[in-house]
Amino acid sequence: MSSSRTVSAADCNARQIAAWLDSGAAVILPTETVYGLAIKPGDAASMQRIFELKGRPREFNLPVVIGAIDQLAEIGVDFNQTARRLAEKFWPGPLTLVMGFAEKTNRPAWLQGRVEVAIRFPDLALLREIALARGPILLTSANAHGAGTKTVACEAAESLLGRVDYIIDGGTLTPTPSTIINVRYSPARIERHGAVDLSDLKDFIESGAVGAK
Repeated sequence: MSSSRTVSAADCNARQIAAWLDSGAAVILPTETVYGLAIKPGDAASMQRIFELKGRPREFNLPVVIGAIDQLAEIGVDFNQTARRLAEKFWPGPLTLVMGFAEKTNRPAWLQGRVEVAIRFPDLALLREIALARGPILLTSANAHGAGTKTVACEAAESLLGRVDYIIDGGTLTPTPSTIINVRYSPARIERHGAVDLSDLKDFIESGAVGAK
């Protein structure tokens, strides 16, 4: 079995990475928080592989990265008022919004059967450009399930339970993951504390749009 190919983020072309993903590759990518593991949506073999690499239970759904807010329409999510307010304040940035699906919309086949989906619109230009080049991508943290997130590319690769195809090395990242807020509820629920902290959310909590946790 050949080894993973490591490429500096400074030398990367988003269209090339998008082509690797479209070919079925599993790619470790930097984010503005921790390292992520990316695949293209809708490919059964890639989906099986990412769960095996992480040792992740299949009932744990994978987050989606978009390159522009306009791409939410093709995903078919319910981009409600709370989601819009949070996005206006914190997107692009380290906030993951968990949304339900809008009625009477056509969602992609790879999202059929799900009641919600976690969406990232990242601050890192490379990630946005990849998602613009090939459409939304699936991205989860690059570490074995339960092992803790990784801030160094080689450590992320070593944590996984098998070999990825490409490692995009963006240097040492921050250990703080994105904040996750589920906007399907009223008030919205903070499901994970992270880079967007309670002080940043003060106005949303005081207005009752987001519940303190």
